[in-house]
Amino acid sequence: MHRVVDAMNVIGSRPDGWWRDRDGAVERLASQLERWAEASGERVTVVLERRPRVPLPVTLVNVEWAPEPGRDAADREIVRRLAAWLAEGEVTVVTSDRDLATQARAAGAAVDPSSRFRARLEAT
Repeated sequence: MHRVVDAMNVIGSRPDGWWRDRDGAVERLASQLERWAEASGERVTVVLERRPRVPLPVTLVNVEWAPEPGRDAADREIVRRLAAWLAEGEVTVVTSDRDLATQARAAGAAVDPSSRFRARLEAT
């Protein structure tokens, strides 16, 4: 199974001060996803709104980003790539964004709400 993670949606699912250090929040999420990928054996892709400023400390997690930064840029990138990912097998998109979830389901992907996934992720 391939889990595609809408990074900022997962990060923003809890008001823990992430906005004071956005790059640090992305790095923490990437590290948590690395542990998840190792423990679960799932293929994991995290999609960012823009290219990370520093390399993320991951080897198992595929890091993708929108070619043009901006509001909903990662959502658009996920939708753009979804058909190719689905052609390779089962996909679950992690997001609580209503529009992205609707588009993902319409394409044939499952959807896992961000806050629920984040709770499982933090328990890993």
